[in-house]
Amino acid sequence: MKKVAIIMGSDSDWPVVQGACSQLKEWGVPYEARIMSAHRTPAQAAEFAGSARKNGFGVIICAAGMAAHLAGAVAANTTLPVIGIPMRGGALDGLDALLSTVQMPSGVPVAAVTLNGAKNAAILAVQILAVSDEALAAKLDAAREDMAAQIAEKDARLQAELDG
Repeated sequence: MKKVAIIMGSDSDWPVVQGACSQLKEWGVPYEARIMSAHRTPAQAAEFAGSARKNGFGVIICAAGMAAHLAGAVAANTTLPVIGIPMRGGALDGLDALLSTVQMPSGVPVAAVTLNGAKNAAILAVQILAVSDEALAAKLDAAREDMAAQIAEKDARLQAELDG
């Protein structure tokens, strides 16, 4: 199975990024988490991205706030799917991070999840890997069925309360 790389621009992103790691662990997907900066360690980030495929990665998740150029800088150096997690904070509370994550030029896409959306980034990474992994796809199908069953159960409780 391919691994997922999780790169954060700062250790201050770790409390949020841990949610992605936990999610990947639940799915049984191997991952590595690293701290690299598009601005303070650009050569290291570019080298990591450029060699990610040969190092067994299938998807890269990047979490960064403020200017949040990390996902774009990584995407510029790999053809692997890159998922950006724009982080809340700073003067614009994450709006700048969101915009710099989604406003990529044609030919260098970055998928983006919601502000601090580490869990969804991990699930999207699992979905990408599941395209070529039937066992992982089956786990995703089962998880969706479980979610639907939970909602049906909650609705039944609500209806019983309304009828009571």
